[in-house]
Order: sequence, then structure tokens, then C-alpha cells
Amino acid sequence: MQSLIGTGVALVTPFKKDFSVDVEALKRIVDFQIDNKIEYLVVLGTTAESATLSKSEKELVINTVIEANKGRLPLVLGVGSNNTADVVEELKTIDLSAFDAILSVSPYYNKPTQEGIYQHFKAIAQVSPKPIILYNVPGRTSSNMLPETVIRLANDFKNIVAIKEAAGDMVQAMQLIQNKPKDFLVISGDDMIALPMVLAGGSGVISVIAEGCPKDFSEMIRLGLQRKVDPAYAIHYRYADLIDMIFEQGNPAGIKEVFKSLSLCENTVRLPLVNVHDDLANRIDTFVKNL
Repeated sequence: MQSLIGTGVALVTPFKKDFSVDVEALKRIVDFQIDNKIEYLVVLGTTAESATLSKSEKELVINTVIEANKGRLPLVLGVGSNNTADVVEELKTIDLSAFDAILSVSPYYNKPTQEGIYQHFKAIAQVSPKPIILYNVPGRTSSNMLPETVIRLANDFKNIVAIKEAAGDMVQAMQLIQNKPKDFLVISGDDMIALPMVLAGGSGVISVIAEGCPKDFSEMIRLGLQRKVDPAYAIHYRYADLIDMIFEQGNPAGIKEVFKSLSLCENTVRLPLVNVHDDLANRIDTFVKNL
């Protein structure tokens, strides 16, 4: 899966002020990523506020991204749930012809054991027509997918090709990198430690901040993959404060504020999310304009 090496971005779903999906803004955002040399696009992940989208809105987002992309970049689709049967059924019925892989989050809320996580992804692997990227994000799921579970899945199912690792734990990330099968990809899901993970042997990042600064952030990851440490870290530190700011009051409220500063879309989010406070909005706007 060479197409998944480098920088992928977890696309937002832009909304108009009336909370409807802003199709034209989504097209602008897709073009912005492509024009600035991102490697691939991730559709309907957490950053897309997928939990608040209806089935018809999800179809609208998918079709809009496919149309705007025009086959220029690989596409990854988020397909996940805490109900294994729902994911299996969706994978049996959804049209994945435009996508290179799926991204599937570890089951949330239920707090399954490691064996439960393994059986969940086993069921998905047995029906998925596309390669699978596991997604470990304990801060959202309240359940950490341990390295031994990931390695077991990677060894048992050839269509499980990567993990988006967002535990924010470098020791755990290094354990994955050390023990993974040769061609299995460990992808950072945490913008602040994306570069250290790449330098430790990771394959890139699925990023939020890269949506707002795609040219620089994707170049940082490429430099990291080439082991050009000093210039890569120069970019990292240029954006470190902004990374902190966009997550200070939740994702995607922060990155949508960046997009507003860039005149790409409104900063509208759907409840239960709310806009960032005025102070943070001003700090983000000032940072973006000073770049």
C-alpha cells in the first residue's frame, strides 16, 4: 500500500450557517489539499463529524469528494461502528469502487476486551473488499487496542494493511513499529508526534493540521521519511503552537477556525460541538495570518 505512505488528511465536512452541508466549500477544500501536494484523502472520519451526518448527507459528502478529486489522489473511507454487525452489513452493501482502502475505528463505548477487538476486526476482514486501516484512538473509544492485538490481526489477515495509531504514546508506537510484519504500515494519528513516529520507522500521518497547512506539513513528513531531520523539525516547530491551538477546544472546531481564516469555509460545527471561544479564534486567526 505505497499510496498510503506520506500525508493523508482527515477531511472536515463544511457546513453553511444553516448547518446544511456546504458542497462548494468541500470542493474547495479538496482542491486545496491536492494543489498543495497531500498524498491521499480520508473521507468520513471523526473530523468529518460523521456522527452527526444522516445517511443521505454521507452519500452527498462521498459523491462530492469523488467528483472533486477526479481520480487525482487515493481515497480512504471511514467505515466503523461499535456494532460489528452494522459494519459487516455496510461493507457488504456499500459501493467502494472509488476507494483504495477503508479506515475502521476500534469499537467505542462498549469497552471490549482485546479478544473482542480482535473478533470485531476479524469479522470485518472476512467481508471487506478493500484493504483495512485499523484506527486506535483510546481518547475517544475508552479502549486501547494493544500492540499484541494489532500484530495478531496484521499477521492473521493480509487485507489488514495498516494502523492509524492515535494513542499519543511513543513507546506503544515503537512497539508496533518494532514488531509489525514487514509491509504493515504504522501511521500516526497524532499531529504533534507524527514526525517522531516517522523517524522511528512509521509510514506517515493521517492528519488534521495538514488540512490547514498541507504544503508544509506534507513536506515535513516527506523530509522525515528521507531522514532529513533538521529541516523536518524546523517545520514541526513552526506549526507546533497551531497544533496545540486547533485541539485546545476540540476537533474539528479548531481546524474549521483555520479554514475560516483561510476563507475556505465557515467555522460552523453541529451540536454537541460548538465553536471555539473568541479568544482562541483570534489567536488562530493571528497565527494563520502571520504565516
